[in-house]
Amino acid sequence: MSFRWIYAQPENEESVPVLKQELGISETIARLLAIRGINSFEAARHFFRSNIDALHDPYLMQDMQLGATRLAAAIRNQEKVLVYGDYDVDGTTSTSIMYIFLRQFGLEVDYYIPHRFKDGYGISKDGIEQAIKQNASLVVSVDCGITAIEEAIFAKKNNIDLIICDHHTTGDQIPDAVAVLDPKRPDCNYPFDGLSGAGVAFKLVQATLMELGLPAENAYQFLDLVAISIASDIVPLVGENRVLMREGLNLINTDTRFGIKALMDLIRMKAGKVSTSQIVFSIGPRINAAGRMGDASTAVELLISDTKEKANEKAKQLESINIRRRKEDSTTMENALLQIDKTINLEKDNALVLHSPNWHLGVIGIVASRIVDLYCRPTILLSTVDGQIKGSARSIRGFNIYNALKKCEDLLVQFGGHEYAAGLTLEEEMLEPFKERFQQVASHKLCEEDFEPELIIDSDIDLSLVDLRFWKLLTQFEPFGPNNLRPIFVSRGLKVVGTPTIVGKGHLKMKVAQNGSEVFEAIGFNMHEHLPSVRNCVNGNLNMAYVLEENTWQNRTSLQIRIKDIKVEN
Repeated sequence: MSFRWIYAQPENEESVPVLKQELGISETIARLLAIRGINSFEAARHFFRSNIDALHDPYLMQDMQLGATRLAAAIRNQEKVLVYGDYDVDGTTSTSIMYIFLRQFGLEVDYYIPHRFKDGYGISKDGIEQAIKQNASLVVSVDCGITAIEEAIFAKKNNIDLIICDHHTTGDQIPDAVAVLDPKRPDCNYPFDGLSGAGVAFKLVQATLMELGLPAENAYQFLDLVAISIASDIVPLVGENRVLMREGLNLINTDTRFGIKALMDLIRMKAGKVSTSQIVFSIGPRINAAGRMGDASTAVELLISDTKEKANEKAKQLESINIRRRKEDSTTMENALLQIDKTINLEKDNALVLHSPNWHLGVIGIVASRIVDLYCRPTILLSTVDGQIKGSARSIRGFNIYNALKKCEDLLVQFGGHEYAAGLTLEEEMLEPFKERFQQVASHKLCEEDFEPELIIDSDIDLSLVDLRFWKLLTQFEPFGPNNLRPIFVSRGLKVVGTPTIVGKGHLKMKVAQNGSEVFEAIGFNMHEHLPSVRNCVNGNLNMAYVLEENTWQNRTSLQIRIKDIKVEN
């Protein structure tokens, strides 16, 4: 696959030379900072040097005093509390934080996680009735609740207090609860609105500790769970999230809790160098698997495990669920690709709408994302559940999938989401009209150029400038994630050293140099199709887009190029 290279541009180009001079850094590093919106010495100092002391006061969040006071009262009075969570990673980590915190004070605590398919997302009347049956006097919702208008009224009528911890966008009305904690509330002046659900729960824990006369620092024990939520929920890795992520990774790597350690042992991941990407691609999907397959309680039970034995048992159960999820994932992907081959004309169809009555709702979102990556077209995967068609939609840059669905609103039972991802429900008889309408919307908006995948480049760079000092500065940009992605560089006129080869299952391996630089090892995963062109590339006419990373082999660590794309000039 070849990409269209798009260069990221700083909002303030004039800040690049200023940063270069004031910080004594190269123009490349200064440009990386400016692209990330860091335009001054003070902003750069905070970016590189901020520590846990830079966390904001939790009381700056609207309703925090009300929420912390009520939760502290529940602790003092030994009330029964129900923690109401969500079935994804952010929801299960949030639930675990609040559950463990309250249990440490000897409270009788239970948790309620909605079933993905039976209950759907968010607070429900059934969930509140569960609290009534358990004689709970307080419900604390985490990672959900900001739209629970009717449910909050129902809880109040049944003498149940409700504290809502959420981070999603608010509706036109705020629920009538004891406290509604959400940094995205229009009337909330909290300095950072990018917290995960677990981040908001962490803030409530901090404030509650202070209400009890205890050190807010006692909440730091939960930063590992906050870090997992940040990495998995794709929240921006800037501002306060960078501090929470960095400190959380440190906790995972130095003082791993039983549940996470059991999962890491099972997948042979060693503590000490666990990174954001390892959470995203290894830890997070396994925690998420339980909720995707229906019941997320196994994930919570793993995270709240207080013995090695229980943690090991739950980790094995979770891995078994994940294996099932991967099988469903693989089968769905195969069927979807076959359907594309048989029914889609890529020369005229600007969007992909695929339906099978047997696809598992828990995996169609993942598969839709992969198909978008393959075909660079808006993709909707649909399945049939109880006589209705339900599905997940994913999109490409420049095509707002939520707005596109809104233009089909009269054909849908319901829909919701945002620019890049959405969910929808329609009646079976509306399937063909919906396909036709959605295709029309996509045809009006998209053109051939939109179907060429883009690669966002941070900067051109000469390999002769890549040395140990450059690498040390680059590592200080970590942890990487949304709004602070690992920088992608382009080097032009590279010389191929030696003979490129294919290793493993189709991975391109080669050596390159430029303008007298040292020779760098380079690897391109699943890029075997480039082998003929790079083998014939002998005149320094190779242009390469890549990221830099460390590679350790036989106790020797060196810098390595991980290839993202290759272009050979004629």
